[in-house]
Amino acid sequence: MEKAKISAYQLFVLIMIFELGSAILVPLAIGAKQDAWLAILFGLAGGLFLFWVQYRLFRYYPNSPPAEYMQKILGKFLGSILGYMYILLFIYLAARVLRDFGEMLLTFAYVETPLFIVNALLILVVIYALRKGIEVLARTGEMFFILMYVLAIVGFALIVFSGLIDVNNLKPVLEAGIMPVLKVGLTETVFFPFGEAIVFSTLLPYLNHPMKAKMTGFFALTLSGINLAIVMAINISVLGVDLTARSQFPLLSTVQSIQVAEFLERLDVFFMMAMVIGIFFKASVYLYGAVAGAAVLFKIKDPTKTVYPLGLVTLFISVTIASSYSEHLLEGLNFMLHRVFPIIMAIIPIGLLVLAFFKNRKKKEDHT
Repeated sequence: MEKAKISAYQLFVLIMIFELGSAILVPLAIGAKQDAWLAILFGLAGGLFLFWVQYRLFRYYPNSPPAEYMQKILGKFLGSILGYMYILLFIYLAARVLRDFGEMLLTFAYVETPLFIVNALLILVVIYALRKGIEVLARTGEMFFILMYVLAIVGFALIVFSGLIDVNNLKPVLEAGIMPVLKVGLTETVFFPFGEAIVFSTLLPYLNHPMKAKMTGFFALTLSGINLAIVMAINISVLGVDLTARSQFPLLSTVQSIQVAEFLERLDVFFMMAMVIGIFFKASVYLYGAVAGAAVLFKIKDPTKTVYPLGLVTLFISVTIASSYSEHLLEGLNFMLHRVFPIIMAIIPIGLLVLAFFKNRKKKEDHT
């Protein structure tokens, strides 16, 4: 581990920006139709439980990153294999976020620009930031967090003043009962975006006040969940369920609809600023998770030395991951969300926690 310390507030900021990151781009929980905002809140409840699992593991091994305590719990061989799995997962997810960024920019402004060029520009900035270390990334997050919230508040006010919101689009609430909403919440939104906070298990050992980890994580996840629910409620109330479901980037479509006093319009650029900030931090945190894991498993004293090769691998994967954006989304929904995420974000961490509980109880009994 690098010798760095981050404050509870910096962790809060990183989790907030990370959670909003690419989740704010897509029609989140749209399977629940006009109740998508409710499905997000149900998913948040599950996400808080998954974060608690990570926190308990951190409390058992406060000075060890995940790749290290996996070896303590499972033994060197099995622990190392699991550590490699999580490194590959974080690289893959960083590449998915990078692809989201590239597709968004190509759709919005750079139609003729190759995807590789756009993605390469962002990964270079990510590599530069991670070379400076986690403290610098956290301090940068503090500055951009305020800007993101100012943009969000201004955007919300303009949507309200534009008279675009039609609350009837959110009715009837729970039209098909609560089960379809629960299903979407506890099989989809619990993992994307809330379960993705598993990557912060690599940052918890850097906290200067470890006891604040639980409340900081809970507060950040809750606030980000409420924000995402509000965003989806606004998207559906402005665009309607069908248009929100069909739109690649529903929030962009909503922002493009803003027109105040017949002169204040085309405010997409502010949306793009917020998106670029969110996606930059999400890709950076994922890549840092991979870098920190690789440093432990390969016994590298300076973790930042692995940033260049892992950054290039991420760039290559982001371009080759799918032949089109629709295929990219389909792979994320059908394969990752429904098959890989439940195992890697819920079953394995809960299994590790159970084993850690019995191992530590046995140690206490041996000492007494």
